[in-house]
Amino acid sequence: MAEGDAARYGQPVELPRLQPALAGENYVDAEDNAFLDLDDEVVTQKPGPIQIVLAHEDDHNFELDESALEKVLLQEHIKDLNIVVVSVAGAFRKGKSFLLDFMLRYMYNQNSSSWIGGNHDPLTGFTWRGGCERETTGIQVWNEVFVIDKPDGTKVAVLLMDTQGAFDSQSTIKDCATVFALSTMTSSVQVYNLSQNIQEDDLQHLQLFTEYGRLAMEEIYQKPFQTLMFLIRDWSYPYEHPYGLEGGKQFLEKRLQVKLHQHEELQNVRRHIHSCFSNLGCFLLPHPGLKVATNPSFDGRLNDIDEDFKKELQNLVPLLLAPENLVEKEISGSKVTCRDLVQYFKAYIKIYQGEELPHPKSMLQATAEANNLAAVAGAKDTYNKGMEQVCGGDKPYIAPADLERKHQELKEVAIKQFRSVKKMGGEEFCHRYQDQLEEELDDIYANFVKHNDGKNIFYAARTPATLFAVMFAMYIISGLTGFLGMVSIATLCNVVTGLALASLCTWAYVKYSGEFREVGTLIDQLAEVLWEQVIKPLGDNFIEDTMRQSVTNSLKAGLTEQMSQHARLKTD
Repeated sequence: MAEGDAARYGQPVELPRLQPALAGENYVDAEDNAFLDLDDEVVTQKPGPIQIVLAHEDDHNFELDESALEKVLLQEHIKDLNIVVVSVAGAFRKGKSFLLDFMLRYMYNQNSSSWIGGNHDPLTGFTWRGGCERETTGIQVWNEVFVIDKPDGTKVAVLLMDTQGAFDSQSTIKDCATVFALSTMTSSVQVYNLSQNIQEDDLQHLQLFTEYGRLAMEEIYQKPFQTLMFLIRDWSYPYEHPYGLEGGKQFLEKRLQVKLHQHEELQNVRRHIHSCFSNLGCFLLPHPGLKVATNPSFDGRLNDIDEDFKKELQNLVPLLLAPENLVEKEISGSKVTCRDLVQYFKAYIKIYQGEELPHPKSMLQATAEANNLAAVAGAKDTYNKGMEQVCGGDKPYIAPADLERKHQELKEVAIKQFRSVKKMGGEEFCHRYQDQLEEELDDIYANFVKHNDGKNIFYAARTPATLFAVMFAMYIISGLTGFLGMVSIATLCNVVTGLALASLCTWAYVKYSGEFREVGTLIDQLAEVLWEQVIKPLGDNFIEDTMRQSVTNSLKAGLTEQMSQHARLKTD
């Protein structure tokens, strides 16, 4: 749910605005933002939130907006970068978007010590408003993916994700579990936004939402999710546990401790949470102040926020987003790129589109499917790049035997790459995708063969040569049958000659003008059938008969010569 701290205290609607500082130095107004690309016209949008998972309230189902997601993640400069996904989830009207908007300020100004902004700058970014009703549904992401240089010199893509708040009056438990699970499965850091304390029902809901992960872990023998950060808002007990990460660590250890005499239910909840996440953390954040709670016109200006809150906020945000602290998304031990994440989203959303919550193994299967599809896509990409270097684009014609040999070499390389990627699902499951990969590579190879044949001038001339051969044969047969008085056969041959001539003229026009391509394709197919089924076999038989006759004559001549020599020797 997109809402700020102000929303929890009843502030009025705040229309979304973007400041030039938020949009970066190269910010351009949308009216001046249209430009013509090399191939087509692309309209660049202002930085802002974009809906990628749509919630249908009538049937409580969710739908992935694939085009919106691909538009964000398949940009050329980021699609092959490893991705960092920071998501904020929790109950509605608890200030998630308020926090995300400060994250945006940091991402746009992280090289500045004053990234938090000026005292009188309104807070903009993800949409938020006051009141008691929810604002966001489904899942939103910021449409600008940030490319960050890590200390080790590698580049990563950072994506910020906002989620529908849980437990509002319009959402079922299934809806809440779906959004939380989907965001947790696709994020590398999940911020669990809570108010004032970690209560037992918070832990129980977390157990419900991550039950898929616990059972999936039993299948794959590893923790399914990465980092969970408990963020406790409006912390009122700094005298017991101080604000910040250290105080949160002490508090979380106490809350998640499994005690000997605890009830079994309480023990199971805590063991479950530990078993689902690779890393657990907690941060205690103070109340933002009375002005935030009581001022009906509050718009996020720092001047209205308490100093303690601002101080801890300046510690929290870099803890999540500083280059040295970024957590790259991993699934089954392999790092995920932006392109891979699209496949995972597509696979995961399928299992949430039914009437019931999916069985945990369904999630495992969807993960394994997406994992294998990503490996197949990577192997196909390697094969395509290799074949493009051999016969793609403006490369000259290559002999079919050489092309076949190169295909086999690159196919082996692609299959080897597929096998080397860590994949889920077991050997039998992965073998199905290897078979699929081999079939797709053969299909791609067939297209490269056609492309290569198109560069062969003799292949391109096959159709006119075939039609000319038909006309010549029909002309000769027509003349002979007419001379012998077989008028009906001669007439039929003349008709065939006319049809062949008309086909040749039509084919030439199609190739020259580019119009009526379907007719040209039909003529090519007919000519290929005549070539393969009639002309080529006749030619082969003629050559074979000629060669057989030549060999026979040579053998006869040789035997005759030997017999002559033998006769002369006997005479002498």
